[in-house]
Amino acid sequence: MSRSRANDYMRPGGDPAHGEDIVKTIKGPALFLAQFAGDEAPFNDWPGITRWAKEAGYDGVQVPSWDNRLVDLDKAAESKGYCEEWAGQAAEAGIEVTEFACHLQGQLVAVHPAYDAAFDGFATEAVRGDPKARQAWAVDQVRKTIKASANLGLTAVPTFSGALAWPYIYPWPQRPQGLVEMAFDELATRWQPLLDYADEHGVNLCYEIHPGEDLHDGVSYEMFLERVNNHPRAMMLYDPSHYVLQCLDYIDNLDIYAERIGAFHVKDAEFNPTGRQGVYGGYQSWVNRAGRFRSLGDGQVDFGAIFSKLAAMDFDGWAVVEWECALKHPEDGAREGAQFVRDHIIRVTPHAFDDFADGGADDAANRRMLGL
Repeated sequence: MSRSRANDYMRPGGDPAHGEDIVKTIKGPALFLAQFAGDEAPFNDWPGITRWAKEAGYDGVQVPSWDNRLVDLDKAAESKGYCEEWAGQAAEAGIEVTEFACHLQGQLVAVHPAYDAAFDGFATEAVRGDPKARQAWAVDQVRKTIKASANLGLTAVPTFSGALAWPYIYPWPQRPQGLVEMAFDELATRWQPLLDYADEHGVNLCYEIHPGEDLHDGVSYEMFLERVNNHPRAMMLYDPSHYVLQCLDYIDNLDIYAERIGAFHVKDAEFNPTGRQGVYGGYQSWVNRAGRFRSLGDGQVDFGAIFSKLAAMDFDGWAVVEWECALKHPEDGAREGAQFVRDHIIRVTPHAFDDFADGGADDAANRRMLGL
C-alpha cells in the first residue's frame, strides 16, 4: 500500500474478513471500447477489435451500445440468439463481454436547452433538432440496452444521468429558490420508469458520477436517490479520476457508498493547481489544464488503496480500463493498462492467515475462557 490509510480496510459492517467470511476477487482486466472503436481495422468491426483487445492483454470488454460498428443494439434487444452468436465471436478471441454501456443515450434522457446543439450529435440523425423526439429516442435506447444486457446475462449497465441543473452549478447569479429541487424532481421522474424496467430484467443502472451530469458527486447522487425512493437498481459507476479533479476524497467515497457501487472504471488523473488555474482549468485544452486525465500509473490515483478497499468490500465486478490521456498514445495506454490492472487485482486468500493457530472451540470452552 502506498498510503497509511491502506491498513484500515474493513468490510461493510466493520468486521475484517476471517474464517468463513472470505472476500471475493475482482475480475479483469477489461477495456471500455468507446475510445478505441474507429473506421480502420482492427477497430472497425467486432471480431477485429476483440482479437486486438485479447492481444493487448485483456480478458473482457465493456461495449458502447451506441456504436453500430460493434453491435446491432436492436437485434441484441430482440434476440437471445443474436446475442449468443455475437458473444460467441468474442469468446473465440478469448474475450468476455462485461457490460453494455449507454452513456451517450443516458446523457440525452435529460438535456438542458443550452446544450441542445452540442448533444444533438449523440442521437440518430432522424431526431436531431427535435428535443422531445431525441429524448424519446434516448429512453428507448436505454431500454434496449437493458434488454440486451438481460439477454446476455449481464447485470450492470453503465450510464450517464443527463443534466438539467448543470448550467447553474456555480451559484452566480444566485439561483432562484427551488430551481435545483425542480431539476432533480424532473430528473427522477424521467429515470424512475427506466429503473423499474431495469428491475424487471434483473439489471442495475450504474450512473457514472461525472462532471457535466447532475449526478456529479456524492451529494447530488443522494439527492437523486432520495427522489427515486432509494431504488435498488440506482447504482454507481466508481471512477476515481473524476473525484481527483474535483478534490473529492475518493477513498472515503468507497466507504460511504460500498453497497451502491456496481461498476468500476480504472482511470488515472492528476491535479496540479498553480497560481494561474485550479479546478475550472481556465478554458484550457486537456494538456494545459491543472487537472487532466492520465494513463494508468502516470497520475496521482492511489490504486493500491482502491483495489484493497474494493476487495475488502466484496466487489466482484470487472476492473474496466477507460483510456483517456492527454499525452500517451491510446494503444500504448491500453497495453500498459492491462498489465497495470493485473498487477493490482488482489487474488483473495481462501482462509485467514492465522488459521494455523486455531485451537478449535465450543460454547463450553468459550465460557471457561471468559470466566463464566
